Amino acid sequence: MSKKEDEAPERLIAVNRRARHDYFIEDRYEAGLVLQGWEVKSLRAGRAQIAEAYVTLKNGEAFLIGAHFTPLKQTCTHEIADSTRTRKLLLHERELSSLIGKVERAGYTLVPLDLHWHKGRAKLEVGLAKGKKEHDKRADIKER
Repeated sequence: MSKKEDEAPERLIAVNRRARHDYFIEDRYEAGLVLQGWEVKSLRAGRAQIAEAYVTLKNGEAFLIGAHFTPLKQTCTHEIADSTRTRKLLLHERELSSLIGKVERAGYTLVPLDLHWHKGRAKLEVGLAKGKKEHDKRADIKER
């Protein structure tokens, strides 16, 4: 049997609108997430917030900190749900090494841009960003 030609489009779960307002986005990366079962259920229900989240690099690995996934009431009760736990991001080794170099040397930061589904898997779009000054923010608003 052949592959479906009209695959489902990527569905957005959560968008960090503040990131585009506060930062110049230089480059974008798509990272997978290491999730628990109840977190996937809450993502399918659209109960996630990444506005206050940020990405850090430790020991050659990337982590999402501060993202809030609201647990559903129907999920299992024998597992304690920590809605703001640190989640590991899955990136290729060469992507991680280039990110580590840019973040440490050039004064860039990593911000989560959006959370979406790609082929049935939850993905996080991470932006390599540089902070905007107040006059830059005003200029962007004026352009719009």
